[in-house]
Amino acid sequence: MTDDSAEKAMLTSYFRSAGDALLWKLEGLSEREARLPMTRTGTNLLGLVKHVASTEYGYFGEVFGRDPGVAMPWIDDTAEDNADMWATADESLEWTTGFYVRAREFSGRTIAELDLDASGVVPWWPAERREVTLRRIIVHMTAETARHAGHADIVRELIDGAVGMRPTNSNLPSHGDEWWAQYRAQLQAVADGFGE
Repeated sequence: MTDDSAEKAMLTSYFRSAGDALLWKLEGLSEREARLPMTRTGTNLLGLVKHVASTEYGYFGEVFGRDPGVAMPWIDDTAEDNADMWATADESLEWTTGFYVRAREFSGRTIAELDLDASGVVPWWPAERREVTLRRIIVHMTAETARHAGHADIVRELIDGAVGMRPTNSNLPSHGDEWWAQYRAQLQAVADGFGE
């Protein structure tokens, strides 16, 4: 394996891992649960997945002159604000999941077919930094996906208490509800000690 192929494999592994974590947050949820707006700004699981899929199509498509052949009216200049951050009644859990899976397949083809130093242009970035390489876009999209996977982790915990990086690794200490209640109470007491 050459240094470039080893680096590409490593970068792709981190990128895919972040996407796996995000996608897993939808498993076992109903249509309603996946759409619940859990914050003041409406953050919801289906919206996070739709947003990341749309972003993935853009960065691995338009940036490198590759047409994904997918219409995304929610990101047009005429779309309402935040249209990419929620799923309409017509965009089911199955549809949104499939949309993301297809986006991941598309980005995988882009990564496989281009060299890490392949150049692209991000038209929505400032002129002084819009010229990029595939390497930079993989890193950028890993950070973007991981950020939203973190949001999804918190949203999922608020919905039904499920937590973790993936089904086989919660990345948390293995304790029961009583321990976690005491732990949370301890943190609350420390915070309350500071008052307003």
